[in-house]
Amino acid sequence: MVVVFALVALAVVSVLVTANWYMWRRLFRDTTRAPGPVRRIGAVVIAGGWVLAVAALVAERAGAPFWLQRVLAWPGFLWLALSIYLLLALLVGEVVRPLLRRFLERRAARRTTVGEAAPGTAPAPGADAERIPAGTAPREEAATEEAAPVSGRGAGPDAVPPGTAPGAGSGGRPESPLALPSRRLFVSRVVAGAAAAAAVGTVGAGTYGVLNGPSVKRVTVPLAKLPRAAHGYRIAVVSDIHLGPVLGRGFAQKVVDTINGTQPDLIAVVGDLVDGSVKDLGPAAAPLAQLRARDGAYFVTGNHEYFSGAEQWVAEVRRLGLLPLENARTELPHFDLAGVNDVAGEQEGQGPDYARALGDRDRARACVLLAHQPVQIHDAVDHGVDLQLSGHTHGGQLWPGNLIAGAANPTLEGLERYGDTQLYVSRGAGAWGPPTRVGAPSDVTVIELASLRA
Repeated sequence: MVVVFALVALAVVSVLVTANWYMWRRLFRDTTRAPGPVRRIGAVVIAGGWVLAVAALVAERAGAPFWLQRVLAWPGFLWLALSIYLLLALLVGEVVRPLLRRFLERRAARRTTVGEAAPGTAPAPGADAERIPAGTAPREEAATEEAAPVSGRGAGPDAVPPGTAPGAGSGGRPESPLALPSRRLFVSRVVAGAAAAAAVGTVGAGTYGVLNGPSVKRVTVPLAKLPRAAHGYRIAVVSDIHLGPVLGRGFAQKVVDTINGTQPDLIAVVGDLVDGSVKDLGPAAAPLAQLRARDGAYFVTGNHEYFSGAEQWVAEVRRLGLLPLENARTELPHFDLAGVNDVAGEQEGQGPDYARALGDRDRARACVLLAHQPVQIHDAVDHGVDLQLSGHTHGGQLWPGNLIAGAANPTLEGLERYGDTQLYVSRGAGAWGPPTRVGAPSDVTVIELASLRA
């Protein structure tokens, strides 16, 4: 087992080193003529970015002083996002590179064909012949007679052989006015500049989207057992707020204002509220006390609560006015609302207990279950749950991370049916690691229950 882990770790490190060497080569080596300060600065930027990223992750998990976490988090986590999109943009550039080079070659060839070759090329026979006075030598012949041949130590790689017009290749054919080394350098600079601009623009837009706060998404979910009196009942679902060294009290206030603005009947906070201790993040979570709903606000743990002191956070959210559902159920007037702990709690003996939360309930009543991870849907089906509300996936957060998240979860986002049970997965309100989302905008979802008896 140790050998397998070591081999996987070695493979991961090898991939990371290769990818970063490739980025350095395309961004700095290929865009400069010779070794110099630009290449050295590029190496420092790339290596330093990864040092900050690893340090930010370690500081968060190790519970380093909160001021240090905040200092490391912004540059370290943003570098993680930026490096992903730099790599992707440069890989796309590999397709563009030969096309751009071919375009430049053809453009130069067209210029030569229509008589726009470099100075020193003899004009086509008969071209403007009437303009040359009789007995006068053509301009290029006079220039050849007056110019001394270039030879000796002064001849460089771009020196023109005696008797050959500048810009002429083998057989007297004119080459591109942009010599081959210069053409490669020009193409490398264009591709690298475009890749950097695309990566910075993508990360900038994705970060602005997170910091600006979640949007509101509305979904109607019909439930066969829901009575007519509950038709139109609104549940505001929020998950994965991830308060931490980057997203703090101001962000929490935006989330609370967004939820209250929907005027829900009930609020469901389905895990991953925080990334840090109550001591460090208690003030950031304080706006949760302002949540307002007719039937209250409920909370279940996510996996990140178990990295941050789950028992302390359960006590803190209760103090703020939320009602934790720790493998428990409450009977609302028109349906049952249940909640189970996250599967990460199993390591602390606090995992999900479906029998305790659902075992003795009246199955003639509709039941809504709060469970952080979508993988818990199979137990929900076995216990006759009508609707499970989850988060955890972030919708992938950073494209193409959706491919990985989709493979690891039964549902990536949105509403799906599993037998008689429906599962809704929220993309979440915040972000973990980089405060950035690409292709998976954050949201607060208003679930409107519909009675089939209405």
